[in-house]
Amino acid sequence: MRATSWTTTGIAKVQGDVDVGTGTASGLVSIAGKLTAGTFRSRGTLEVVGPADVRDRLSLDGTVHFQAGVHAGELSSNGTVRCGGDLRVDRSLSATGLVEAPSAHVGLFDLTGSAQISGDLEALLSVRARFHGDTRIERVRAHRVELHGPPPSVIPTLLRTVFGGAATVEVHRIEADTVELSAVNVQFVHAREVVLGPGAHVTTVEGTIVRQHATSRVGPESRSARPHGLSR
Repeated sequence: MRATSWTTTGIAKVQGDVDVGTGTASGLVSIAGKLTAGTFRSRGTLEVVGPADVRDRLSLDGTVHFQAGVHAGELSSNGTVRCGGDLRVDRSLSATGLVEAPSAHVGLFDLTGSAQISGDLEALLSVRARFHGDTRIERVRAHRVELHGPPPSVIPTLLRTVFGGAATVEVHRIEADTVELSAVNVQFVHAREVVLGPGAHVTTVEGTIVRQHATSRVGPESRSARPHGLSR
C-alpha cells in the first residue's frame, strides 16, 4: 500500500508493505511487510513483520512488536516495544515502559521503565534510565551514563514476598566519560569519573570514583538464595 496519508481505526491487516508520508494507526494493526513512512503514530497494538523505516518521528502508545530491525529519526514510546532486530534512532529515543531489542544505537537514550538488550546500547550523547522493573543490558557506551535502579519502596513488601524479591538491574559493561549509578549491578565500568549512589554494586572499576555512597560496593560479591524459612 502506498499513500501520502494513511489513517486506520479498529482492526486492520495489510498483507504487504506500507509506504506512506504520514501514518496514524489506532486499534489492532498488523503489517505483513515493510513499514516506510515520513512520520508514523500508533495507539493500541501494532505488529510489523518486515523492517520499519520512519524518516522523522515514530510515536508509539501501547504494545508494539517489530519482528525485524527499526530505524527512526526520533522515537517516543509509552508501553511495550519489542524489536527483533537492531533499533536505530538518529536523534532521541524517549520511552516509558519496556524496551526490548538485541541492540540499540541512538543519539540520546532516555528511559523510565525496564530494558532487555542482549547486545550494545550505544548513544552518541547520553544514556539516562530510571528502572522500575527487571533489566538486563550487555554493554552501554555513551559520553554520559546515568542508571538508577528501583529503590526498595518501589515494589510493595507483599509483592516482593509473593513473587520472590525486588526488581534487579544487571549490566555487564559500561564505557563512558562520566558514569552515575544507584541500585544497579555492573560487572565492569570504564570511565574518567564515576559516582556510586545508594545500592550500586560494581565488580571492577577503571577510573576515578569521585563520590561513593556508604551503601554502594566495589569488588566481587557472592550471592546465594536465602535458606527456606529464614526471614532475616
